[in-house]
Amino acid sequence: MLKKLFHRNSDKEHEENNVVKEQCVPDDDLVYINVSGTIFITTYSCLNSYPNTLLGNEERRRQYYSEKLNAYFFNRHRPCFDSILHYYQTGKEAPPLNVDPDVYAKEKEFFGIKKEREVTVFIPEGEGSDGINCINSCRMKVHNFLQDPRSSSLAAVWHGFDIVFICISIGFLIFESEPQFKTQFSDKKAEYYVPLFIVNCIIMGFFTTDFLIRLVTWPSLLDFWKNLFNVLDILSILPFYVNLMVGGGDEDDKQHYVVLRVCRIFRIVRIFKFVRHSRDLLIIMKAVSNAKRELILLVCLLFIFVITFGSIMFYIEGSANQDFNSIMKSCWWVIVTITTVGYGDMCPSSAGGKLFGGFVLTLGIVFLALPMTIIVSKFSFVYEREKM
Repeated sequence: MLKKLFHRNSDKEHEENNVVKEQCVPDDDLVYINVSGTIFITTYSCLNSYPNTLLGNEERRRQYYSEKLNAYFFNRHRPCFDSILHYYQTGKEAPPLNVDPDVYAKEKEFFGIKKEREVTVFIPEGEGSDGINCINSCRMKVHNFLQDPRSSSLAAVWHGFDIVFICISIGFLIFESEPQFKTQFSDKKAEYYVPLFIVNCIIMGFFTTDFLIRLVTWPSLLDFWKNLFNVLDILSILPFYVNLMVGGGDEDDKQHYVVLRVCRIFRIVRIFKFVRHSRDLLIIMKAVSNAKRELILLVCLLFIFVITFGSIMFYIEGSANQDFNSIMKSCWWVIVTITTVGYGDMCPSSAGGKLFGGFVLTLGIVFLALPMTIIVSKFSFVYEREKM
């Protein structure tokens, strides 16, 4: 009986071990790559999927093997190799934001990764395949032309025009709100209406052309709409065409008043197009994104603080002071007080209210200082790391 039970248990253990072995990667398929002291582990089967590249070709990578390290050693740029390895694993490129495009391009050239492989297209062998490959190659060249101003001198000129047109467009938005210039932008009989309208059409035509080319040459349509800057582009372009369809910019037309006002609000989005042209602004956005948990915590604590002390101040001052006749107004006073803005539009009048107001002010300074130090330190760490 004991022997049968022992054999059953051993059989179960043997089956479980076989399952684990099947799920694990074979030891002989593992490959260790040392890039300037950092170890990366992947599989030969993953690398061999791209035989035309350095790591995918056994003969070419063999010359970089170090018996002392028992790994392939490359004295190359470490941050770039994360993207290089990602290409071998997924077949798609993910260029690092914190690396100079020229440095990344040299690393890709060293490892034999071509830009044309960014778009994976499955086509049957036969007649017409060369033409399709040529089209895909041209698409990627145009895509890189729009994305990277350093790809060519013509690309730098295109991006320069983009920046100039953004500045002019924002200038129009500002001057259009001035009473002395407002009629020049809205009244068709005004002296400078036609020249200003023509310049605006040229600018919007450039923005529209840039957007459409990006849409056509983007590797994936789904990824295109996932990109925040592409969404901002369409939001900055649409108001111009909506304004044309409703018949101009006369806000006295009550039928189209709401549409025109919404269009004017969305035109503010154009200023965010500057972010695409600044590497430092992109790094700042990424640093803020990495500190989002701390920012959410700060907002939650601020919400609790404002509601709690706003309600207390309402019950202390509400009966005697009309400025605090609602909890909403009291919460406004708390926000203005703890941020040390102090508009002076409302203040407590009773002794109890003044005493509690001083307590709120003192506690608010401490409340904001504690989480802000954590956020600033993490932001600085991420910002410096991304700039390296």
